[in-house]
Amino acid sequence: MNALLTSPLSRIENKRNTFACVSGLMLALMLSAGALSAQEVTSEIHEAPQREMVKLWPKGLPEGAMVFSKEKIAELKKKETKQRLTYVQEPTLEVFLPPSDKANGAAVVVCPGGGYNILAIEHEGIDIAQWFNSIGVTAFVLRYRIPRRTETIHKEPMQDVQRAIRLVRHQSEKWKIDPERIGVLGFSAGGHLTLMSGLQYDTTCYEPVDDADQVSARPDFICPIYAAFMGPNYEDRKTTELSELIKVTESTPPTFMAVTLDDAMRGAQAAAFLVRLKENKIPAELHVYVNGGHGYGIRKTGNPVSKWNQQLADWLDVMKLTSKK
Repeated sequence: MNALLTSPLSRIENKRNTFACVSGLMLALMLSAGALSAQEVTSEIHEAPQREMVKLWPKGLPEGAMVFSKEKIAELKKKETKQRLTYVQEPTLEVFLPPSDKANGAAVVVCPGGGYNILAIEHEGIDIAQWFNSIGVTAFVLRYRIPRRTETIHKEPMQDVQRAIRLVRHQSEKWKIDPERIGVLGFSAGGHLTLMSGLQYDTTCYEPVDDADQVSARPDFICPIYAAFMGPNYEDRKTTELSELIKVTESTPPTFMAVTLDDAMRGAQAAAFLVRLKENKIPAELHVYVNGGHGYGIRKTGNPVSKWNQQLADWLDVMKLTSKK
């Protein structure tokens, strides 16, 4: 027992991190009480490594950005958990680097969902970023501004995703990625934001602030997963009609989609979008599963939809997006 307690605590002391020391001591006490095993102690100490956090707007938000009252902010923050963010005013990118021996130069900006009101940061952000790392892709989890600020609910998040793509492309050498293999993947509302990033990339959403804004905001591929709000006025429950914002052209990025047929009208809307992609000769793949609902991320559910990310890996390979160069 003493040996088990000494090993993790000595590692903490070597790091000279006060917070880690306190955490290690608490875990040691729990171990001595039989609450945790030595293996659990070790994994607890080593989880959540420090990753680079990049501020999107270091000089301040774009002109006209909405700010909530202090009372509203306090109310929103009370509802925040590890799994879901309820308030983001200062957008960031969290950088997830793959192992150097697996890195293939591809990159993806990940947009968690949450109805543009919250961010499901864990299962629609961190989980998928770590999975991308496992196939050699560098991932950037985008914490875009929430909750909704205007009737055009994706207005400020659109500024954030455009800025994110440009920053990743502008600093591609730093992260050893190919500036011509940068995609966007998002879930639900994040899937809608992903669509907007690929279909409205040439729309001026904010005034340039530095050199990063001189590069293209066009993603090289997009992956809207159970995308929401594809219909007129963000409707996705009663119609198969698509929004006037969903305009496909010959320059629309290659697209991969996954959704279920029992997810309101989102599967049918995805099928309508696929038709437009076909009409414009855009390489695309759509997987519509019979059931599975909404909001599953890449977590196993017992339904075939749980395999969608493996099919995404195959698609990326076929499209030569994850080939080392």
